[in-house]
Amino acid sequence: MAQVVLGLGTSHSPILNMEPDAWIERGSHDHKHKLRDTSGALVSFDALLERHGDSFAREIDPERIRARHAANQKAVAATEEALYAARPDVVVMFGDDHKEVFHDDNMPSLGIYLGDTIPYAPSGIMKWPYDLKLVTPLWYPQEQREFPVAADLAMHFAESLNEDGFDVATSRYYRPGQAMSHSFGFIYWRFMHNRAVIPTVPIHLNTYFPPNQPTPARCLAIGRALRRAIEAWPKDLRVAVIGTGGLSHFVVDEAFDNEFLEVLASGDADRIGSLPRAKMHSGNSELRCWIAMAGAVEGKQMRVIDYIPCYRTLAGTGCGMAFASWA
Repeated sequence: MAQVVLGLGTSHSPILNMEPDAWIERGSHDHKHKLRDTSGALVSFDALLERHGDSFAREIDPERIRARHAANQKAVAATEEALYAARPDVVVMFGDDHKEVFHDDNMPSLGIYLGDTIPYAPSGIMKWPYDLKLVTPLWYPQEQREFPVAADLAMHFAESLNEDGFDVATSRYYRPGQAMSHSFGFIYWRFMHNRAVIPTVPIHLNTYFPPNQPTPARCLAIGRALRRAIEAWPKDLRVAVIGTGGLSHFVVDEAFDNEFLEVLASGDADRIGSLPRAKMHSGNSELRCWIAMAGAVEGKQMRVIDYIPCYRTLAGTGCGMAFASWA
């Protein structure tokens, strides 16, 4: 039968694909948006700036940003190495979508891609959106491509989760001009770019957009149901499960990030399922993908590869980068 041999959690923020100078350029756009503070409340950039004064000045020192950039790249490389060391035949990816594929005319809570291949194109966040002077070799490729999908396994997952009581949306192809979410594009680009491409099963969770975001408890249940589906597959397959996104953004919340990692490491289903939904807005919402992955690898030992808080303004905006494995 198939078995889960590895779990991985990884951030997929654009910061991971930017050289250090671009962090500050990215931060220059933060004042345009309403932000969620560490309590989950909506606040303005100016209000955060007034609240914190110069307390984050040390965090955006160029030398510190360069060090954190280097730590990010080291952690990405270590996560890639963990993936290939496990020798998976298939990679199941839990990712979200920023209206790159799904829109307000149809926003499924849970969806599985069933096509034989999934298209990649430089759309949405995967186009360089800030300053052309800052284009970097780390950025997403700008040419189109197709990646292999384990379509028979994807169909089995859809059928099995449906039988297990989950309402599963499915897609066999995307509309002309559409391509995969950056949450999946990141996995292909940063983990498989220099390696043999592993067939995947992309699973979409609507983490961002009310009203049908799955609760933390529901995400855990989805992951557990996926594990049952994997183990019911009659062929011998080694399966890795990846949860992408997060941690805290667009306001860095180191305390919550570390609490989240500790709760996942505990393996305590009640604690995982009761993580505060008030904290899971905006980019924090992507923690749901980690929780679903954690459900699929329940019982395995978690190892934090690294946690790197990446600030980019005096208001404390940025993103908490995290990388972890379960084996």
